[in-house]
Amino acid sequence: MKKKRSNRPNHKKKKTDKLRKGTTQIDKRGVTNYTIEEETTLLPFLLQTITNKSRNAVKSILTRGQVSVDGEEVTQHNHPLKPGQVVGIMSNRESKKRSELSGLTILHEDQDIIVINKEAGLLSVAADDPTEPTAYNQLSDYVKKENPENKIFVVHRLDRDTSGVMLYAKSEEIQQKLQNDWKNTVKERIYTALAEGAVEQEQGEISSWLKESKGIKMYSNQEDNGGKHAVTHYRKVLGNENYSLLEVELETGRKHQIRVHLKDIGHPIAGDKLYDAETNPIKRLGLHATTLVLVHPGTNKLVRYTSEVPGSFLKRVK
Repeated sequence: MKKKRSNRPNHKKKKTDKLRKGTTQIDKRGVTNYTIEEETTLLPFLLQTITNKSRNAVKSILTRGQVSVDGEEVTQHNHPLKPGQVVGIMSNRESKKRSELSGLTILHEDQDIIVINKEAGLLSVAADDPTEPTAYNQLSDYVKKENPENKIFVVHRLDRDTSGVMLYAKSEEIQQKLQNDWKNTVKERIYTALAEGAVEQEQGEISSWLKESKGIKMYSNQEDNGGKHAVTHYRKVLGNENYSLLEVELETGRKHQIRVHLKDIGHPIAGDKLYDAETNPIKRLGLHATTLVLVHPGTNKLVRYTSEVPGSFLKRVK
């Protein structure tokens, strides 16, 4: 007797197909994007999606930072995925292009902007020595590998010895849109500062007028000295008798604002000889751009980009 074929659906197969296929799109940068349709976690999703590689090879793709969730790099195997989220898997070719960058890593890239994590010691834009690498010229070369006509545009800067989150535009139109309405577009600019001494107040506000000398140094005055008004907010996170770790938020964005304001309260940034620091325990300026929150100029959605506080900062306040 012929066995009756079951009409029951194969739920396991259906689930696998959903996880593997979802809504798929390959962008110009060689990143394949998958829209999640069912709850799962990242490694199982990748194993069911990347079927032409071994389990160890898939783990390596994850470890190397080739996977993103909603545009943010993720390396945790058990990262939860929810319906509607987008998982991006970067091609090995694109990953190789990024690995050639020196002194910076790309946190996010789309058709409008590139967000990077800049290391201390790397110039943001120009150098007196044309052979010295800068974030700008490296990113220019990087985008031209996709198309020789591609360009990047400066939106804001970080000092050479300040590390952390930086934003560049990929068109002049986006650059102007960001710069012309910077105050309303940027919702948060948060830095972490390693300051000399024990800051007594748990939080505070510093307000003054900053004026630039003929050199590069800024001078602060409590009364209007013809300079620009600057306001800085800070919160003490950790500290000991030698150093304080401060979370600093800019209300205004003036040149050297955090550096001169922390000097004003008697706690210059470690390593900041220009503003009277007496120590240099981490052999660099103790200032890191931790968080940038803004309204995305292309999508009008609120986006957040972050960079972890350097371990060298944390060691000094334990």
